Amino acid sequence: MHKESLWLGPLRQPVRIVMLAFCAAVALIYVWLIVNRFIAEDALGMHEMIRPQGRPLVWVMLLSMAGAVLFAGLYLSDFHGALEAPPSGFFDIVSLVTSRIAMILTALIVIVMFYEVVSRYVFSRPTLWANELSLWIAAFVFLFAGQYAMQQRSHIRIYVIYDMMPRWAQKAADVLSVLLIVAFTFALVWGNYADAERRFLRMETFGTAWDPPIPGIVKPAVLLIIVLVAIQAVSNLIADWNKKPEHHSPLDEIDETEIKHIRETLEKK
Repeated sequence: MHKESLWLGPLRQPVRIVMLAFCAAVALIYVWLIVNRFIAEDALGMHEMIRPQGRPLVWVMLLSMAGAVLFAGLYLSDFHGALEAPPSGFFDIVSLVTSRIAMILTALIVIVMFYEVVSRYVFSRPTLWANELSLWIAAFVFLFAGQYAMQQRSHIRIYVIYDMMPRWAQKAADVLSVLLIVAFTFALVWGNYADAERRFLRMETFGTAWDPPIPGIVKPAVLLIIVLVAIQAVSNLIADWNKKPEHHSPLDEIDETEIKHIRETLEKK
């Protein structure tokens, strides 16, 4: 990633400090929870971590984790990746922040699954929560990845007819595409809002031994993030409106930067 500030400017260092403070709080509380498992009979476990009512320490842990992920996303979004399209629309920064959060969540899935593998096959003590927690996190990774793909214009597109159009016809096609996305979003939210609200208000659970509120959180999140995707599509349309006519070829799919990295790796071997 390039080290120049993308959008935070002088706020990059304060954001980094807040991120590190939240991470330190998470680490300290985690160490205390581990120690408490050996010295207290009513120690908090994963069952209690998703049931924070009447447990101030759990609230502090959850808020610290949320703060750490959020500020890490803000901090990392200030770096421009070598393979990324630079932000150009009014909503691009939001999508970059959520994309960094998705990257962090992907790493968390790896950690959770690694813990489960070690616990199951080394200590013969499988967990009741690792698989469901992975599904829970992966749902948000999938949703945020769709928003990021929209911002990067990396969804699958067929250009055969589009490239033959004059620029005014390309603009008309872009407007039609965005209108269809907005119409789909409106229909999805209209048809599912009441159900999502009901699931969220009663915090519907998964019906398993650990019983996390996956339906009560993921269903509203689907509606919220699909709205963000639609806003990003509108942002792309506005940002690309005055671009010159685009023409694509198979050579566009060749990533010169990636090829360069592969060559450097092979030369080192």
